[in-house]
Amino acid sequence: MREAKNTARAIVHIGYDGKVHKQFKGHNAKERFENEVRVLKLLEERGCDYVPLLLESDPEKLSIVTTNCGSIVEHISGARIKELFGQLEKDFGVRHDDAFARNITYRAKDGRFCLIDFEFATILDAPPKPPTNAP
Repeated sequence: MREAKNTARAIVHIGYDGKVHKQFKGHNAKERFENEVRVLKLLEERGCDYVPLLLESDPEKLSIVTTNCGSIVEHISGARIKELFGQLEKDFGVRHDDAFARNITYRAKDGRFCLIDFEFATILDAPPKPPTNAP
């Protein structure tokens, strides 16, 4: 596995199979782990296709395994960042609460920006409005 990130809050490795392995550590690790698991499950239930899918979670080790959503974005405008995180809130009822470029990836296979790292996210009380695809 290749280490992708090692900070005071988490260690992230990318497996040879492409899966992302994240172990929470540091201040409030248990709460952040539980929140990320809860938010990823909710986003999957609500059909959000531009966030990682939760494949495994281990509450004893405070670790999760997710699908890989592409590579970290090097350059993106502030307006585009605001738009991406705003879309998540509007369409899926989740405020990211760490809305920075470091939490945006680019998935080359479909040309889509994706959002990662939901340990600080907030599930909003208001139900999300369904995305409109009407002509």
